[in-house]
Amino acid sequence: MIAALFGLVLLALVVWVLAQNAQSQRKNEALESQMNEVRRDLLTLTASQAKSSAKMETIADSVASRLEAITGALQRGVTDSASIASQAQSAMSTELKNTREQINQIQQQLGQVQQAGQQMHDTATKLENILGGTRTRGSFGETTLERLLEDCLTPAQYSRQYRFRSGEAADTVVHLRDGKILAIDSKFPLDAFQRIEAEGDEARKAFVNTVKLHADSIAKKYIVPDEGTLDFALMFVPSEAVYYELLHCSDSRGVPADAYCRNHKIVPVSPNTLYAYLSIIDMGLRGMRIEENARRLSANLEGMRKQLETFSESFDRLGTHLKNAQQSYTEADKRFVKGFNTLEGLLSGSDLPQPTLEEEQGTLALPPPDAAKKTA
Repeated sequence: MIAALFGLVLLALVVWVLAQNAQSQRKNEALESQMNEVRRDLLTLTASQAKSSAKMETIADSVASRLEAITGALQRGVTDSASIASQAQSAMSTELKNTREQINQIQQQLGQVQQAGQQMHDTATKLENILGGTRTRGSFGETTLERLLEDCLTPAQYSRQYRFRSGEAADTVVHLRDGKILAIDSKFPLDAFQRIEAEGDEARKAFVNTVKLHADSIAKKYIVPDEGTLDFALMFVPSEAVYYELLHCSDSRGVPADAYCRNHKIVPVSPNTLYAYLSIIDMGLRGMRIEENARRLSANLEGMRKQLETFSESFDRLGTHLKNAQQSYTEADKRFVKGFNTLEGLLSGSDLPQPTLEEEQGTLALPPPDAAKKTA
């Protein structure tokens, strides 16, 4: 029983060993097959490696030549870059210098602008102080008016603070022909004008009322035909802005302020329009002076013509007297020659023939008186 079991175990061992040998053989065969494949792969890889080595050598040579070319280019580039960098640095230095100079100029100009702005501010402040009160505004208007008159007219053509018999004094009157005068009075409704921007239409109505009051005052005081004034007067507004507002505003009834002034024989004028009016007046006065001088010249020429006529009559009489004197001289000369010849004949003792009628009338040729006198 034990021997049978031992035999079975031994048989099992033999079978297992055989099976393991067969399995090992199959593994060896598979391994050998894999080794053969590996050998073939190695051979293929070796061949590929040989080809790759050749290609790598070619590539290496190409890369080396390219690297040499790149190295030369880099060296040339470094040299050129140094030159370019130097030029760029010089250009940048020049631009920086120019920029600093421009910045300095801008700073100087800004300083000048600030100084001019300060001067304008100071001037505006002074002007505001000047125009702060009614009296100073009136002085400003009178001064502006006087400067315009000095620029356009001669001192003899206008008078300042001209006083009428009523005691009222106009700022200026312009002397025209035949003793006529044109009154000009300065009005500056600045307070009413400044309220327009803040208060609107109500202030504009007050401004129009102020202008109308000024127009009525000028018409009442300075349009006096009995004292030689024209039938209209000028209201001088020494501000273009105020004058512009006067031309574009109307009263509560829709009547424009300038139309109201014209209806009352008052012509509003600004510095620019007054200059034009005064220039036209000066041209008219010069034309009148030229006309007057022409009349005087014509009268003088007429007097000279009469004197020339009188002189012509006297000259004619003188010519007649000279002609008569010439005839008398000729006759006397003939008689002298005749007497001389007679005297010479008597002195020589010869009988002289009696003169014929033609000799007495002087038709025969006679010796010149000088020759006769020389013979004597």
